[in-house]
Amino acid sequence: MLQLFLVLFLILLLIGMPVFFAMLVAPGVLIYAEGMERDIPLLFRNIYNGLDSFPLMAIPFFMLAGELMNRGGITLRLVEFSRALIGHVRGGLAHVNIMASMLFAGLSGSAVADTSALGSMLIPAMEKNGYSRKFATAVTAASSVIGPIIPPSGIMIIYAYTMEVSVAALFAAGIIPGLMVGLGLMLVVRLLANRYDLPQSGVKSTGRERAKATISAIPPLMAPVIILGGILGGIFTPTEASAVAVAYALVLGLFFMRTLTFRELPDILTKSAISSAVVLLLVGSAIAFKTVVSLSHVAENLADFVLSLTANVLILLFLINLLLFVVGMFLDAGPAIIILGPILGPVFISLGVDPVHFAIIMSVNLTVGLATPPMGLVLFVASSVSGEKVETISKAILPFLAMEVVVIFLITFFPALSMTVPRWLGLVT
Repeated sequence: MLQLFLVLFLILLLIGMPVFFAMLVAPGVLIYAEGMERDIPLLFRNIYNGLDSFPLMAIPFFMLAGELMNRGGITLRLVEFSRALIGHVRGGLAHVNIMASMLFAGLSGSAVADTSALGSMLIPAMEKNGYSRKFATAVTAASSVIGPIIPPSGIMIIYAYTMEVSVAALFAAGIIPGLMVGLGLMLVVRLLANRYDLPQSGVKSTGRERAKATISAIPPLMAPVIILGGILGGIFTPTEASAVAVAYALVLGLFFMRTLTFRELPDILTKSAISSAVVLLLVGSAIAFKTVVSLSHVAENLADFVLSLTANVLILLFLINLLLFVVGMFLDAGPAIIILGPILGPVFISLGVDPVHFAIIMSVNLTVGLATPPMGLVLFVASSVSGEKVETISKAILPFLAMEVVVIFLITFFPALSMTVPRWLGLVT
């Protein structure tokens, strides 16, 4: 009977209960019904135990660093840098949008921050340049999912902590898939450029203009270099790297670029604290949820069911990608990883799939779900930024989603695409 907590959990979600409460109420009710009242204190004690973790401190620090850089005018410099490099080609502003997302990903690690920051700037600029608003919004939403793939990534930190996988290994494994998504979206823009007669922004930037834009972009671009270089080089841990990122963002915004003021800091800190609290409460409830998964033997039963379907790991990976894609349509990436990671991870690891490889498959797939109709979070953010209807954006984004699905299957069936960098760095065997 205890296994029915998953059914009850889904019912609670469907009637609108917040994920945090549903993850506690569903297993709690059935534990009580089973006469296992002594385990209820364990359920709630694990919330605190789940939060009491040094590695998890990276999440609020990275969120604060991203907010500082966003409010400090970093976005504008990245956009100007991208425009100087590729803004002159047909469909140039669409390429600029995607390239800026790739660069911004190394600063924020958030799809929502990407959509909000870049969308508010580039959607009006693209519309003024001759693009339709729905196309400009679709490009912004599609490219924003690069944010949680290219490190640093809050989603990967959550997965690493929940499933006890190396954060550094996941960060390294996300580099090539993130670049593949960005380059794949640029290829789609190139294919659509002639068919839909996408506008050409203007003349090619001169060498002096490119040099000026590059010099201006160097300070913000050094942030991901410092963060990733320090983590992958073993200089500091991901948590220490997040604190370094905050210090760098403060110095950059307050003293070097002078685009931040001390008056803005309380608002920035408040916003970051609220966002961090939401994520950390979900992580804490996930540890409690994971305890009930273990008690109910759901993972073992699911493994038996999966193995009864077929012994071919490639077919199973194909099927699980379909499942994750459907889940991503209705559930945000963070909660989906927290809920499904403890259930699906052990199954595929027992089948011989590398834990880091499966983590990347799951993270990328569910991240793409952020831009997938009908409930993709960034679709609603993009709609609020642009004023375009979600239904209209959903139709325009389909060619870009198709490319992202192709990338998902490439990294699924060719593990070297995600595993080469962490192996080269000695982070996995």
